[in-house]
Amino acid sequence: MTRAPLPASFFGMVLGLSGLGQAWRIAARLWGMPAMVGEVVLLGAVLVWAALLLGYLLQAVRHPAVARNEFRHPVQGGTPALLGVSTLLIVLAVLPYSRAAAWALAAAGIGWHLAFSLWHTGALWQGGRDALDTAPTLYLPTVAGNFTSAAALGGLGHPDWGWLFLGAGMFSWLALESLIIQRLWQPKAMPAPQRPLLGIQFAPPVVCAMAWLMLAPGSADHWLLMLWGYGLFQLLLGIRLGAWLGEQPFAPSYWAYTFGIASATVCSLKLALAGVPVAQVLAIPVFIGANGFIGYLALRTAHLFFTRRLLPKTAV
Repeated sequence: MTRAPLPASFFGMVLGLSGLGQAWRIAARLWGMPAMVGEVVLLGAVLVWAALLLGYLLQAVRHPAVARNEFRHPVQGGTPALLGVSTLLIVLAVLPYSRAAAWALAAAGIGWHLAFSLWHTGALWQGGRDALDTAPTLYLPTVAGNFTSAAALGGLGHPDWGWLFLGAGMFSWLALESLIIQRLWQPKAMPAPQRPLLGIQFAPPVVCAMAWLMLAPGSADHWLLMLWGYGLFQLLLGIRLGAWLGEQPFAPSYWAYTFGIASATVCSLKLALAGVPVAQVLAIPVFIGANGFIGYLALRTAHLFFTRRLLPKTAV
């Protein structure tokens, strides 16, 4: 028996932890919450990111066929974009401590994002796909990658470059959403093991809003509020479908929900800090819910790790 390969989807853990850490940073300014909590959560995100990155790169060097198969998989093939997305979120975690390190990470993250998303999108444009393989993982290269590139550049003080990436991400999202909704309406329902991936479906509007707020801090533009509102509606839809979505037993794939949840929380808190009345009302339940859900996933994932079941054994 041997362990299953380390999938790129595991980098979704970094997205949830880094977003929650950012939310705690804002909560410290908004409500006077302990600032150290956010820094500890962000440190955890950095450590998880570093461990996963090292493990994934070593696996790619030692077993290139594993990486090649994942890159070409019709559903999981978009998940290697998470290497760049997670790196760009780590930029925001380390920025208060080292601007030089943040720039180095931003260059690496944007470089990977552009290289992978152009390769992946070029492959999609050549056709030959089964429509039933359409899944929210398609958002990761061109939508999540562009939005997080914009957020990182905004944090580094270059919103002019960031708006270019935000535009690329927004129009990619609008082009893809109808395709994914159409897949969900097909007679053949999405298989239970793939349903946690629908967590990615809830993310684009609030990740876009989060990136927008990095480019225009303190903004309360109506378009921004509309994005936030659509994201909150999507999260309510996820609650309504909870039983159907939860038919798959617990697995790390459930971290796919955390990017949208954490980004919605960051948006809620930033808008509340900007004095938006509705955000000041909703920020508290959203913040509590995000902490409960991401904390629960962290505990369940840690239990799998320490019991050596995070990567299941497979036959040689």
